[in-house]
Parts: sequence; structure tokens; C-alpha cells
Amino acid sequence: MAQVQMETEVKVADEVWIATALLHRRHPERLDFSIAEIMESVRQMWRPSGGSVRPGVRVHIVQHCVANRVPNPGRYRMLVEPGHGRRRLFRPGDQYHTEREGAKTTPDVAELPYGYTALLEWYRDWCLVPVGGSKQEDPLLALRGSGRDLWANEHADDYVRRLREGWE
Repeated sequence: MAQVQMETEVKVADEVWIATALLHRRHPERLDFSIAEIMESVRQMWRPSGGSVRPGVRVHIVQHCVANRVPNPGRYRMLVEPGHGRRRLFRPGDQYHTEREGAKTTPDVAELPYGYTALLEWYRDWCLVPVGGSKQEDPLLALRGSGRDLWANEHADDYVRRLREGWE
């Protein structure tokens, strides 16, 4: 009985965020999750021995909570769709639909069920790690300046002229 009462006090969008955050925390090597994986995470939160999720959970995962989709009508920015059928938590700096500007990105701490408030602190730390979990420099940006020695001893125009010798 306590599970059902607690479940109905949690907003569906918050439930989806919690389930997705738990997946990210459990699988830090994963960048995103399928809609089915998030649905199963929600189900396990409230009904570990079996049963279905509340109505509205799927549509929140598919549409209402997804920042980079057109709002219809929900306009949360709790998830991002990095690829077809994939979802991950929204991070500051992610692109989102302009009509979702200012929308909720995380649950309010006062509305989280007991035992889940630490997820907000985990989320703040998680947002500091670049997508992919690596602090490596971007490989394209790492190429910056790599060709500067090609014409170090000659003017750029002379270098291009030399490369074009024999062209007709």
C-alpha cells in the first residue's frame, strides 16, 4: 500500500527522470538508453515483482520530457533524444526546442520521494563530466596548428605555387 501511495504522489515526469538517472548511475559507461529500458526501470522502481507502469509514463519518455522535440503539450526538458528511440538525461548546454525555454529539467527536491534526493547531487556531478565520460580533448580541435610546419620556411603563396607545379 505504501508503494502505491508514494507512486501516485510522484509526478510522472519526475518518475521518468528518476528512472533514467538510476540507469545512468548504474551504467556510467552507457551514453543513452532505449525507451523500453527506461520503461523497465520505471516498472522496477514501483513494482519489482511485476505489473505495469502508470498510464502516461511512455508518452512522457517518448515526447513530453524530451527537450529536443516539439512540445505536444508537455514541455519539460528532462531528457534528450540523441538518436531514434534513444534517450538520456538533459544536460545544461544541450539543444532544445525553443518552446521549451525555461521548462523544468529536474524534479524539485521537495517533490522527490524519500531516498531519491541524493540523485540531484549525483546529477550535478554527472553534468560536469563531458558526454561520453571522457575528459580527452576533442580530436578535431586537437588538430589545431598541426600543419603550421608545412610552409614554415616559405611564404604561404610560394607553398601553394610549389604544390601546383606541373598542373595543367
